[in-house]
Amino acid sequence: MLSPWFGRRPEAGSLRAAVRGNRLFTVVLLAGVLLRVVTMLGFPPALWFNDSYDFLRIANDPFPHQLRPSGYGLFLWLLKPFHSLTLVTILQHAAVVGIAVLGYRMLVRDFEVRRHWAALAVAPVLLDAFQIELEHLLLSDTLFTVLVFGAMLLMARPGATGWRRAAVVGALLGLASVTRTVGVPLFVIVVLFLVMRRTRWTAYVALGAAFVVPLGGYATWYKSEHGRFGMSGVDGIFLWGRTAAFADCDAHRPPPELARLCPYGAADDRPASSHQIWEANSPTGWTDGEPFPAETNALAQRFAVWAIMNQPLDYARVVAYDFFVRTFAWNREPYPTVGTEARYHFPTEARTHKDLPVIGGGHRIEVVQEYAHDSGRTRIVSPYADVMRWYQEHVRVPGTVLGVVLLAGAAGMVWRRARPRTFLFWSSAVTLLAVPPVTVDFDYRYMLPAMPFACFAAAMAWGRGRPAKPSRRGGEPDEPGAERESDAEPART
Repeated sequence: MLSPWFGRRPEAGSLRAAVRGNRLFTVVLLAGVLLRVVTMLGFPPALWFNDSYDFLRIANDPFPHQLRPSGYGLFLWLLKPFHSLTLVTILQHAAVVGIAVLGYRMLVRDFEVRRHWAALAVAPVLLDAFQIELEHLLLSDTLFTVLVFGAMLLMARPGATGWRRAAVVGALLGLASVTRTVGVPLFVIVVLFLVMRRTRWTAYVALGAAFVVPLGGYATWYKSEHGRFGMSGVDGIFLWGRTAAFADCDAHRPPPELARLCPYGAADDRPASSHQIWEANSPTGWTDGEPFPAETNALAQRFAVWAIMNQPLDYARVVAYDFFVRTFAWNREPYPTVGTEARYHFPTEARTHKDLPVIGGGHRIEVVQEYAHDSGRTRIVSPYADVMRWYQEHVRVPGTVLGVVLLAGAAGMVWRRARPRTFLFWSSAVTLLAVPPVTVDFDYRYMLPAMPFACFAAAMAWGRGRPAKPSRRGGEPDEPGAERESDAEPART
């Protein structure tokens, strides 16, 4: 019986009635599924990014990677017995479709959002061409999005937040954080949400304990391999890259031990922050297949702090430009490099794997062969590939539209006194967009995980219909005095 997934039942047991009652969403869902099928047919078995080989190397013989958390690599390790990159991309596409269906169902049934508003809220996730392309890449972003969005949907579900629900949310956020470290600040947002809801102390304890378990376990594993607790060995390196956009060692003389990390050239002529880390002549000393020494990472962090302290306005200017201008621009530019941005477009021709060494041992071609038992080379199959390239040229969510959606959510919180769960989704979107420019650099793919959060916040702020009659749903009982939230009134107890 499918109708419960689409809100209140138009006619019990009738699939036709369920579809008829949710026409717009049904069209959007079928289109999203069809586009993903065409993508699978046009670009089998997967699309590749430079990071993809590191994740496969982790999957072949798990270890805590020094450049990025190994969570996605462990996900690939679970699927390694199948030796199928096609299976990986199918699961990634299916997971996003599944989270969109779940999100629509909760908007309509649990959050009482009008159905056309709910369908519009999930449409960008299902139809945006760059989102579909990202799901077809062997990258951690899809798994991360599913984990954090699932966690926030569960946290926002009506009813009292008992310790069991809080524990599941904490575990999901912990797993997301060992997939991408930008998940860590989302934990703070959930805590603020619980404070706004005046939740019992047991929920805080369960949330924190469940969140710490995967992070603590991973940090311990990292220490056993690399000698220090941590999630990676590049936190200082990445922050150095951020400051390399503006650091002026002529106007501000650094301590002698940090001088070798001064970026080259005038600030206006330097490459993008993230690209400066990996250049062949970078002061970081990057070499393919070798991790950064712990001493270099520590010195890079000291240099970054020194640069920010001496040039705080320049740091604020660089961050503000990336967040307000690059993020919300209508058109894309080839940033951080032409090659990097090109990887987010469906290719016109198959690319061969460069035979470069990878951290952990071996070369890219060997890593792919061990995991997939074949070359894993992307094939370009017409006419399906042609369709998706044409589609990507015409159907996307520009940054300006994302900015308008965020403003709509913010306006809803101010003028409609929208409830705490609107804050939960809106602040999650802002955090996911802001953390990379603050700590590393802007990248277009970092925008996509924020998109469903922004859309849901706007839909919950402005798209609610008349409240349904209160009904007791299954699950934990409400806390004494727990509110049934509405857009018209702030949360109360």
